[in-house]
Amino acid sequence: MTSPEDATAVVRLDLRAGAAALATTQAVRDRVAEQLGRAGLPEPDYPLFLVTDTPAGLTDHQLQYELLSGYRAVGETRILVLLVGSSPGSYAGGEEAYLPDRRLVRPTTLRASTTGLVWAGDLRSARTALDRREPDDPASLAVLVDLLSVPDVFVRVLENLRKLPDSIAAPGVRLLEQDLPTEVRDRAWRDALTRFAGEDTGAGDPVDIVPDSRLPEPLRALVTGRDSRGQGHRRPDGQANLAHRTCAESLDRADEDLVALRSFPGLLHPARRDALEADLHQAREDLGGFRALVERALQGGGGAAAPTAEATARLGALGLRVPAADRAGERVGEGLRELAGTLLGDGLALRSVAQHFTALAGRVEPVPGTALLHRLADHSEESVTRGSATEYAAPPRTPGAVLLMAGAAGLLGGLWQWPAVLAALVVPVLFVVVALLGANRLRTGRRAARWTMGPRVAAVAGAVAGAAVAYAADPPLWLGGTGLIVGLGLTAEAVRRLWRDAADSWAAGRGTTALRTALDGLDDLLAELVREHWAAEERLYCADAARSVAGMLRATAAAADAQAAPEPLAPAGAGGSGPYEDDDWLSAPSALETPESGAADGDADDGDWAAAYAWDNTPDRNGDHDAGRDDDRYGGDPGPYGAPSPAAYPAGPDDAPWESGEGDRAPRWLDREIGEGGPELVATLAGDLRNTAMAAMAPYWGAVERGQAGALALARTEQRVRELLSAARHHLWHYGVLAPPPYPADHRARTTAAGLLGTDSLRVAELVGREADRAAVVQLSSPEQGALLSRDPGAALWIRFAPGTLQGEIEAAWRKSGSPVEEALWTSSGRYAGLIRLTPLRMGVVDTVLPRQSTGGSARTDADRAEPSVHAEFREDDRW
Repeated sequence: MTSPEDATAVVRLDLRAGAAALATTQAVRDRVAEQLGRAGLPEPDYPLFLVTDTPAGLTDHQLQYELLSGYRAVGETRILVLLVGSSPGSYAGGEEAYLPDRRLVRPTTLRASTTGLVWAGDLRSARTALDRREPDDPASLAVLVDLLSVPDVFVRVLENLRKLPDSIAAPGVRLLEQDLPTEVRDRAWRDALTRFAGEDTGAGDPVDIVPDSRLPEPLRALVTGRDSRGQGHRRPDGQANLAHRTCAESLDRADEDLVALRSFPGLLHPARRDALEADLHQAREDLGGFRALVERALQGGGGAAAPTAEATARLGALGLRVPAADRAGERVGEGLRELAGTLLGDGLALRSVAQHFTALAGRVEPVPGTALLHRLADHSEESVTRGSATEYAAPPRTPGAVLLMAGAAGLLGGLWQWPAVLAALVVPVLFVVVALLGANRLRTGRRAARWTMGPRVAAVAGAVAGAAVAYAADPPLWLGGTGLIVGLGLTAEAVRRLWRDAADSWAAGRGTTALRTALDGLDDLLAELVREHWAAEERLYCADAARSVAGMLRATAAAADAQAAPEPLAPAGAGGSGPYEDDDWLSAPSALETPESGAADGDADDGDWAAAYAWDNTPDRNGDHDAGRDDDRYGGDPGPYGAPSPAAYPAGPDDAPWESGEGDRAPRWLDREIGEGGPELVATLAGDLRNTAMAAMAPYWGAVERGQAGALALARTEQRVRELLSAARHHLWHYGVLAPPPYPADHRARTTAAGLLGTDSLRVAELVGREADRAAVVQLSSPEQGALLSRDPGAALWIRFAPGTLQGEIEAAWRKSGSPVEEALWTSSGRYAGLIRLTPLRMGVVDTVLPRQSTGGSARTDADRAEPSVHAEFREDDRW
């Protein structure tokens, strides 16, 4: 048998009206394609056909059943026929009296093991004895058809029918429906789309890239691997390394000369300054040569486009070494897909994820060498001169220790009585002489170097203070001599420090520091150029792919915005969305209704029952409900990108207006529990949309890995995204909120019914776990048909079913209540739960016959079907 995993959708056909249109193989395939296309589904590999018919139609529509049985597909075709009404000859017309009929005739075409029949002679829709309903009441039939359209239920019913004689049974049901009102579901859907898409803030605001530790390995290698390759960018024997070493050696010699200049001999003799001047001049020339080589490297390191293999070869000729890529870009597509899954899994909106991909592209994209040329101006000769002049604009500030030593030296040298007090001038004179000598030694052109005045002033002030102390204290001569000797020592130390600082300041003004900074800056520029050439092609491809993904995500967000836009209100009479409008059976007359009874029914309340049961699924429910005509089928306004709007999809039974002024229209075997939405409703739907988007983009990642992520792949992916968004909407409208989407995340558990619907799953557990007896269900058979059913209580087969998303809650409730946890069918639909009983017919009730010839029954009129005498002819010896 076909497993539920193999079945994607159930194709519903109603042969009670319009069967003549399905007289060819192509017509059948067109009808199937029409239904599946509206749902956004492909051609099925394992077709499942749910056919609604009458017992008389089994032989009248032999051609149609043969076409369905012979439907060409990869796998086997399964057919479940739902028979509505009594068998031929049992309907007595206006008297509404059912006559006993002991036979149900079916053609041999329907005897195959892949076919099963469910005979609901009377849908038993009335809740009171005074309520008169048609045996094929359309609102009740819509619920039953919707239930059997769930692939899991379809397959299980068909499997159980195979266990019964003749694969035919009469159903009994008890259902509980849990869902949301249409307006609540619409609002939650639009809010989820808006949250999923995110806000459009304009031209992509810059965002911080995902931390390197969270980047997938293939992308992290491209982002961080480049930064770790700044060492060894110059070949030891290459031109770049030779030019850099020559300039560095010249600067090293200048540093040695500066050390010599800072000593006392440098103050006394001009030779050391001349040596420093010569080495600095040579260093400038060597720096100019290295700068020229860097400029050639930048000009040859790629033009306006990204670096190429030819540019890498030119860098190699200049002595630069570009490391190999080490297969860093082999899994770019995989890394981008993993990053998208991580960001979407964290709950980020599509536009926010797109901004992250744009930022990633800007970070990983290689920069051509010509884009770095403007940075050469920061290390030009003018820049070095400008930096030197800035450093030498003012003399260095004199440290406080030097001022203290100068003042102390003047004080100690001034402790003399008259006439020896003239010796107090020795220390100040020395400071003045050193200042004049040092300024002249560091002369630049005609301008002498500026020398700080602080030490001289401190020495004079100290000498005056010493003379005043000596005048007051009258110290002996030995004390004055000792003070002078100590003062001269302090003077020597202060002068040494002053000369050292002055020489350093002068050397900086001549460019020693600026030259070293420029050399390091040029070398860093070369290293950056080499880093930009590392894995250039892989990084360029990654950047292009990331931008392509960002564009696709923004297009997906735009599609979600279009889906979230309010649907235009359908004009009156423009088409409705009845529960089973695929085949427009609501507008067709009852197959059990005779012309006489139809003509006699002139009461306005009973005549136009199609208008009473049709339901407009648009937000405005005041439109015309009589919209089930064949020429207006799916006449609602189309949704975005040509997809049918929610109003155009076949609505589920929750869209039927059960409550009206005429009383409760729900069948007595259906209980409805309508929630107002739980706190996790919008977040769950937004998560479903993220999973749908990832499923839609799955083929695109393959194109990225193959290097084919061009405009064609992007357009196809955008189209697939739009189709799957429409399919997600179709899934929500048909299977409810509790049902997981076709593309769920394996790691994310579905939330509870309370979180989604605002309802409790305890009622579902009580219904499904109810004791299986005849009082638990309503038998969908007329009293006359009941005489044809098996009297063996153990012959009936039971199906307990509930939404798979509630399995954990229901089983927990069963264990808590002490009820035995029996085997149940956990369905993909989240709308229905309950019990189905399949009761076989008595032996001899079903006749399988081989028609002598085709009678063209599909072209018969409804009046012909009402006459029990109009049937195909069967030979007695042709019965099986």
